[in-house]
Amino acid sequence: MSSAPNTAALYGGATGRRVTVRDVQAAKGRHEKWPMVTAYDAMTARVFDEAGIPVMLVGDSAAMVVYGYDSTLPVTVEDLIPLTAAVVRGSSRALVVADLPFGSYQASPQQAMETAARFMKEAGAHAVKLEGGNRVLPQVEALVSAGIPVMGHLGLTPQSVNAFGGYRVQGRGQSGDELMADAKALEHAGAFSLVLECVPTDLANRVTAALSIPTIGIGAGPGTDAQVLVWQDLMGLTEHPAKFVKKYFDLHGEMDRAVRAFADEVSSGAFPAKEHSYS
Repeated sequence: MSSAPNTAALYGGATGRRVTVRDVQAAKGRHEKWPMVTAYDAMTARVFDEAGIPVMLVGDSAAMVVYGYDSTLPVTVEDLIPLTAAVVRGSSRALVVADLPFGSYQASPQQAMETAARFMKEAGAHAVKLEGGNRVLPQVEALVSAGIPVMGHLGLTPQSVNAFGGYRVQGRGQSGDELMADAKALEHAGAFSLVLECVPTDLANRVTAALSIPTIGIGAGPGTDAQVLVWQDLMGLTEHPAKFVKKYFDLHGEMDRAVRAFADEVSSGAFPAKEHSYS
């Protein structure tokens, strides 16, 4: 990593090197808001990298958008390592964060260390993300002490969806005080940033103001330091997106039109034409 943080804008800025956790933290000091998107393959990673996206998350959301499961729980380390490696290869500037999947870090700090080390060594990840507050503090401390940057995740933590009784807003009432305590504890344990998912806007604002590390919102209102979306959601591929999703493009419709046009031309004999054939 560079010995000094980059002073250029985090989003879209040219650095000639990878964005680092110090760059991300320095952006908070400048009150700079920045975007994070998920990525799961080299081609889309290259597009996002060229667009100036500073941080890409290889999320366990791959369980649903890549592998077709109905939750994040089934995805494994073996499923995510090749995807993470592809995103690293497809990018040259973005900080690539790998999600540690369910069951790969909760048992002990040693398990977390072994899993994170695989993502760093085999996939080339630059940081890892894990879910939870007080219960994972030993894991966060162990990883940080070993030199592995950790992104925390509080609020609606999808790996705990069964305990929550479904996908519900978290942090209302007394549980908001618990979330604040967990956020401060994660910062003290060494996390370099914190995802806040599906929490009330007021709570997200208070957590953001209370921490010196950046917060990354997803369904947490506009007051967080950064925002993250699953790329298939923002591009309009998801059939029933969550309330917090804004669709920036109808990729589903465009893909449908393109593949139907191809199929129609094949059926009619219009494709391949002479200009698509060899003599």
